[in-house]
Formats: sequence, C-alpha cells, structure tokens
Amino acid sequence: MAQFEGKIALVTGAARGIGQAIAIRFARGGADLALCDLQKEWLEETAGKVAELGRKAECYSVDVSNGQAVQSTVEQINKDLGRIDVLVNNAGITKDGLLARMSEDDWDAVLNVNLKGSFLFTKAVGRIMMKQRAGAIVNVASIIGLIGNPGQANYAASKGGLIAFTKTVAKELAGRNIRANAVAPGFIDTAMTQQLPEEVRQKMLEAIPLKKFGVVEDVANVVAFLASEEASYVTGQVLTVCGGMVT
Repeated sequence: MAQFEGKIALVTGAARGIGQAIAIRFARGGADLALCDLQKEWLEETAGKVAELGRKAECYSVDVSNGQAVQSTVEQINKDLGRIDVLVNNAGITKDGLLARMSEDDWDAVLNVNLKGSFLFTKAVGRIMMKQRAGAIVNVASIIGLIGNPGQANYAASKGGLIAFTKTVAKELAGRNIRANAVAPGFIDTAMTQQLPEEVRQKMLEAIPLKKFGVVEDVANVVAFLASEEASYVTGQVLTVCGGMVT
C-alpha cells in the first residue's frame, strides 16, 4: 500500500490518539511525516512508530493558535522536507460546560485551537501548495459540528466553523489543483473517551446504530482516502465516521 510514496504529510495534533493513528496510516502508505503538537515528548513516540515502518518523521513543537509560530514552523518544515503534499488539521481541545457558566476564556481557547489553528496552518501551507499547484487538505471536524451537543457550545461552534471553512477553502483553491475536505468523527474509543463514566459510554453506545464505538484507525483510513488520488474528484465534502449516528 504505497499510495503516498514520495509524499510529505503534515499532521497537527499528532502526539497521540487520532492524530497519531493518522500519522501511522500515512507512513504505512509510504509518506514521510512532519509531526506537529505542543507535547514534544509524545511526538517522539509517534515519530518512533513511523520510523518502525521505515519512514522519516520530523517533530515540531508549536502552538497552533500562534500565527507567527505557525508560519515559521511551516517554513521550517518546507525547508527540512522540501515540500508539503498533504495537510491534516487535527489539533483540537475541549473545555466543556453549559453555556450559562462557560467563561470567555474557555470559549476563546477552544475556538483558537480548533478553528483559528486550522486557518493559520491552511493559510501557511496553502501558499506552498499553490506554488506546487497540487495538494490535499483534510480537516478533522466532528459530528458535534453538525448536530450540536449540550455543554459543548464552544466545541460545536469550532467544528461547525471548521466545516464551513473547509467548503470555502475547497472553492478558493480548486483552481490550483488543491482539494480540501473534512472528516467528522463520532464517538471514537480513545484514552480520553475511555475515562468517561460507564453510564455515559452506555448511553452513547445506545445512540449508535452499529452498536459499537469507532477506533482511531477508522478515522485515519477515511483521512487517508480523502488525501489520496483515489479521491481526486472529491473536494468540499464532509464524511462522517460515526457508525450511523448522523445520516
């Protein structure tokens, strides 16, 4: 499976969970990786897994919400690896709470990482892809951006905004042979979701028509498809990976 042979994929939020799985999936497909996250020590773990597959991985510690840091990091990646063929905007955080009690800081933090971070990376990498006249961008959104969820007004707004952003980017960059799509995961079994109370997990399970939780590889496989030549005529789309929760 070498559909990304000779390609460079940049993945944000690559230190663990879905981001790590995405990086590994690209490595299995033959890509070399630029791994971005604030958690440098965990990035090294992802890089080690990529190296085990015989691919190269460079690690970059960066705050995705800092415009100057993002621009300098992208320039360094382009210098180190020579090009950027795929961008996956996966970095994201949650700071849940009911709207009436949500602080302005919690609102800003989530929007800055989840939405502004994707804007900053897309703008910086987009310039490189435009010069290359080729590229694929995949944004990791969420079904919460499509259906909303009590206690997650900030998260829902960030992911809904990311979906709208994706559709606009797809139209703006199509003329330069750059595609942009989004993946909207549902309930994915990760270290974070495993910490939820069992009654919450059971309630979520009951809402999933397939009656099982997704795994990180489910998301990674869809991201890889959207970034590959197999999806060369797909842009501006949102693919849900949710076991049928959203139809």
